[in-house]
Amino acid sequence: MISPSIQNVIEQAGKVILGKEHQIRLALACLLARGHLLIEDLPGVGKTTLSHVLARLLGLQFHRIQFTSDMLPADIIGVSVYERDSATFKFHPGPIFSQLILADEVNRATPKTQSALLEAMEENQVTAEGETRRLPEPFFVIATQNPSNQVGTFPLPESQLDRFLLRIELGYPDHAAERALLQGADRRDIMGSLSSCLAPGELIELQAKVRTVHAAAPLLDYIQALVEQSRQSPDYTNGLSPRAALALLAGARAWALVQGRDKVLPEDVQAILPGIAGHRLRPAHDGVRKSSADIAAGLIAAVPIP
Repeated sequence: MISPSIQNVIEQAGKVILGKEHQIRLALACLLARGHLLIEDLPGVGKTTLSHVLARLLGLQFHRIQFTSDMLPADIIGVSVYERDSATFKFHPGPIFSQLILADEVNRATPKTQSALLEAMEENQVTAEGETRRLPEPFFVIATQNPSNQVGTFPLPESQLDRFLLRIELGYPDHAAERALLQGADRRDIMGSLSSCLAPGELIELQAKVRTVHAAAPLLDYIQALVEQSRQSPDYTNGLSPRAALALLAGARAWALVQGRDKVLPEDVQAILPGIAGHRLRPAHDGVRKSSADIAAGLIAAVPIP
């Protein structure tokens, strides 16, 4: 049975992000799996709003970083400033020292600035001027990016893409959801009325519960077969890495928990696979571009369920 707290988060988020329950569940599963989330889509479809809503409903300290082409790594991590009274340098933390970071339009910054997120996303720490500093717990990055064919974007390198457990797309709302959006209250007013659905420490408990969701040996065989198929397929330049396999398992466990189950089914793996594989697999042939759904469908069709 689904946790009342999780159900409440989904219902409250659905009041702001209309007609996107599947994407809300995916985003929530990503955070419960202790992963970072990449949202790629056109401007104006609700990427930033979803990030704000999740931070508010999960009771997380939130900071938005608007990435621009002239941003420097110090603008994210922080900088040491000389204080005349004490004759010492004092470190002033940057916005990265928050529980949930919205890296808005991350691909508008240069690769040098994008790389400032790598250590934070992988190690939950940052190193500045020779000193390592821990980040808050829990710590999440939700990054939004515009399609790479838009003017003024810098593609994220594969090493950084691999740090995101999931990549999702919101897409346009359907007709009924868009009509409700046009006729309803202002989204900012609704978002302002939201409060945390989780008690202090409950998110940490749910994350720990994800790791206890049972994955049977045949289920692990299925995950390994999907990963192996991606490596053998001539359609891609390289297959899914061991980190991607771990992400697939963690994501499937979290998806099962969001669905109210205590064990992972093949359907859970299939539901999470598009978000895992879509940004990690590169077509082997120039000019061939597949959607995340098509990539996952090809792998699922090629691998029988044990």
